[in-house]
Amino acid sequence: MESTNRQPAPHPAKRPRQRTVNAFMTTLGVAVLLATLFTAWTPTSLFASNLQEQLRLILTPQAGPITASTPQPQLRLGIVAGHNGNDAGAVCYDGEGDVTLTEADVNLEIASLVQKRLVELGFQVDLLNEFDTRLNGYRAVALVSIHNDSCEYINDQATGFKVASSMDTRDVNRAQRLTACLVDRYERTTSMTYHAGSITADMREYHAFSEIDPDTITAIIETGFLNLDREILTKQTDRVAEGIVQGILCFVNNENVEPTPAPTFAP
Repeated sequence: MESTNRQPAPHPAKRPRQRTVNAFMTTLGVAVLLATLFTAWTPTSLFASNLQEQLRLILTPQAGPITASTPQPQLRLGIVAGHNGNDAGAVCYDGEGDVTLTEADVNLEIASLVQKRLVELGFQVDLLNEFDTRLNGYRAVALVSIHNDSCEYINDQATGFKVASSMDTRDVNRAQRLTACLVDRYERTTSMTYHAGSITADMREYHAFSEIDPDTITAIIETGFLNLDREILTKQTDRVAEGIVQGILCFVNNENVEPTPAPTFAP
């Protein structure tokens, strides 16, 4: 039996009216949004290929304002100024026994220029001493230690540069790649000869190799001999530093590089 207290059914005309109002409000909201976008964008940006991305950024809730100056994560690099903070390294004397130049001074000058250039390129760069306490467990994309060879005249072949990398790492291939990049780019930039035959055990077993985090790829470079290469090392230091910078960029940017010739190790 039907109840005699049943309420009358809603007027059927009211539902479509409500949908029409909702649709109108939605259309109005989109129109306002589009009007805002057209006002904010220049004609050039309107037809840019990143239009969809701009829309996504505007329509998606953000944690904070997004601007062109929003800082991006920086890659950390380490540069060791060989012997700095510990000793003089190789010492050059004049005919009367007075010191004219020390390896530590040359190393620091080159390392400082390398750091400055890499910072300008947007990297976070630590300038480290020879036995810096920060080397213990040091973590970075790469670490390069800068040194130079003897002030003494050895022979006419004692000229050029040398590079060795740590094989005590979790990624030997990347270590070899860092070496190859440094050799190739330094040679191209400075026009100096790769003197692989005089790479010593001190270079192959450089102390920092065992101190840093094993995930940090590292290498040591002797940028020249302080005797026959003194001119370029002291008068074209910016060119020497740029050779190292280009080698690091080659590694970080995964640029093409030829394999480094296998050296004949000196005793």
